[in-house]
Amino acid sequence: MSDQAVRDYQRDGVARLRGFFTDERVAEVRAEIDRYIREDLASKPADARTVEADGRAIRNLWRLEQHNAFFKMLAHDPGITALAARLVGGEPVLHGVETFNKPARVGSAVPYHQDNAYFCVEPPDMFTLWIAIDAVTVANGPIYFVKGSHREGVLPTRPSGVPGNSIGLAEPPAESLAGQFRATLEPGDATIHHCNTIHHSGPNTTGQPRLGLLFVFAGAHTCTNSNLKTAYTEAVTATPPA
Repeated sequence: MSDQAVRDYQRDGVARLRGFFTDERVAEVRAEIDRYIREDLASKPADARTVEADGRAIRNLWRLEQHNAFFKMLAHDPGITALAARLVGGEPVLHGVETFNKPARVGSAVPYHQDNAYFCVEPPDMFTLWIAIDAVTVANGPIYFVKGSHREGVLPTRPSGVPGNSIGLAEPPAESLAGQFRATLEPGDATIHHCNTIHHSGPNTTGQPRLGLLFVFAGAHTCTNSNLKTAYTEAVTATPPA
């Protein structure tokens, strides 16, 4: 990762990384996700996935590092762990490997939120590496990030009622959509975003899926904020992910 990307991340709370995965690695990931859904998912706990409103299409795969040897090994790829060490300011600890599938035509929106409302860590030395497996276009539900919002701390939240994204901001940000960072990506491109960076995405009404693979890391020195954890527990109890 370039020093410029690190500076962008530190300044804006988000940065784009072109060509983070090779075409060959993207193909491997796609094939393993397809195989896992087809052959393994039915035997996993109910909370290993979230489905869309149609009751069939996969919205998210959760805890792949626990359920799949390929993704557990991939999370320890030197290129990923070296990136994580630079961004968390210490020893990186893997907190999760997951997907946001945003399937064609039925992919649901994600409300404005900060990841730390889910992660509940302090200090907020935690980030997500979001890797595009499909192209992310203006039309199929790209993520929009509010630049600089990672410096605001964790803002007031409310339950969202959205399975898989059960807690959102109590009030949307003042920043207009035009002023936000729109993460359009080619397969293999990635974004990195801080756990306090405000972001959201719209639905996917196109015929093109928008699959993303995510790795979440925190610094080993972080701990749980009990107040944030209480608010999250209440929200996820009201709207479970599965």
